[in-house]
Amino acid sequence: MLTPLRYALLVAILISAAWPQSSTSMAPPADLDAYVAASMKTFDVPGMAVAIVKDGKVLVAKGYGVRKLGDPTTVDEFTLFGIGSNTKAFTTAALATLIDEGKLSWDDPVYQRLPGFVMYDPYVSHEMTIRDLLTHRSGMGLGEGDLLFWPHSTYTRDEIIYKLRFMKPASSFRSHYAYDNLLYMTAGQIIPAVTGTSWDDYIRQHIFAPLGMTHSTVTNANFKPGDDVAFPHSRMDDKLQILPFEALDNAGPAGSIQSCAADMAKWVQLQLNRGKFIDRDSTNQDSRLFSEQRSREMWTPQTILPIGDPPPALAGLKANFADYALGWMLRDYHGRKLVGHTGGVAGFVSRVMLVPEENLGVVVLTNAEEDGAFDAILYHVLDHYFHVPPTDWIAAYKSVNDTEEKEAAETMKKAEAARATDSKPSLPLERYAGVYTDVWYGPITIKQENAGLIITFDHTPSMIGDLQHWQHDTFKAHWRDRTIEDAFVTFALNPDGSIDSARMAAVSPLADFSFDYQDLLLKPAEKK
Repeated sequence: MLTPLRYALLVAILISAAWPQSSTSMAPPADLDAYVAASMKTFDVPGMAVAIVKDGKVLVAKGYGVRKLGDPTTVDEFTLFGIGSNTKAFTTAALATLIDEGKLSWDDPVYQRLPGFVMYDPYVSHEMTIRDLLTHRSGMGLGEGDLLFWPHSTYTRDEIIYKLRFMKPASSFRSHYAYDNLLYMTAGQIIPAVTGTSWDDYIRQHIFAPLGMTHSTVTNANFKPGDDVAFPHSRMDDKLQILPFEALDNAGPAGSIQSCAADMAKWVQLQLNRGKFIDRDSTNQDSRLFSEQRSREMWTPQTILPIGDPPPALAGLKANFADYALGWMLRDYHGRKLVGHTGGVAGFVSRVMLVPEENLGVVVLTNAEEDGAFDAILYHVLDHYFHVPPTDWIAAYKSVNDTEEKEAAETMKKAEAARATDSKPSLPLERYAGVYTDVWYGPITIKQENAGLIITFDHTPSMIGDLQHWQHDTFKAHWRDRTIEDAFVTFALNPDGSIDSARMAAVSPLADFSFDYQDLLLKPAEKK
């Protein structure tokens, strides 16, 4: 039996033992700076920004490396990066505020809120809800229609949404997961339809301003020399190069936000606090951005995602479940539910991850297209807070990247070896020239230039390519802008030798899915 003295002594011992552990569990990894530096070096990333939020506190909001290759100006906590599809959670949060106000419901039919909304299938046009716009289960193919805005095109958001009616589904409605961007653009356009305020201004006024995200912007169009912005980078011809900023205003609700570690930390605080501002009095009617109910809904599974076996080097990441919610992806890791998303635009990739059970949030922003760089850092941080044996995630992701690049190179080498180099086009080159039309993209022009052919996507200024003969009636579009993935163009002939149509396909197995060449069917335009 414990005497009062012994009991008090035991309590004191337990408290003293627990206190250092609690302090340690709050602190970020002691080797965080070194680990970020190693990841940047391994994956050749010029600059990064990292934010860590734990138990409502911002523990880390810090920049690493440089904003621009060859320029010593360093990244800080206010340096802006393109966050790409991490924008999607902002769009759903904006809609959530309107639902809280009683102006919308997740299950409102889209056509009732967005007059003129039409999909290819009349049934889908009638049944599509706002929830369906946000959950990647429309029946559209992976990235279908992304060439309408990527690379930057002259089409407006409304023009792009109009073209949904011409896009044939790849599967039946609500039966399969296939990531898309166009329906998030559509979801964003519901905001001006209901409020009279553009998506852009609504995000500024109703999310950035109340959260104090004073550095963030919905566009990169207003960047000026000397601004605290990271420059985009990508590897081309096996060399890291600086890219021009890609204008994404027409894709705004799907991926145009630019933000920094300091601002994203505030966003993560709000999310972990279930829509309530950290520094507001709960009796204040303005203490919330959105209700706790909306928060639960945005983190509730909507679309089941397929779970495959990860590569051997990443075996520890095998999930027991994976779902898409509303602007967030859900999965598990070491028994905890993860709520997160990635983002990618030309020259930038990013990661936001929330662990509600641990009241933990992690943000990694980068200015190079290297997913392994941010994921290695993310899982290093998670392992620290989950108290699990550390894994060398940098080596693991580098191994996977090297294998993927090797396999892609071998695939392309085999295709080159199998090519019928002695074959000739069926027609004289001038017979391939002309204006072609795809039912959803629009005009694509092929014309003679010097002794060869060039191809242009008429609404995408940067898509000018030389058509190099590959074999038979297949040519390779070698784009002059080397950030654009090369594509095969294969012509089909009618019995009389005239051109019936042309199909396209990406050359590289590693081509981003947003280069959805396979969804195009080029038909010769009728001559007037």
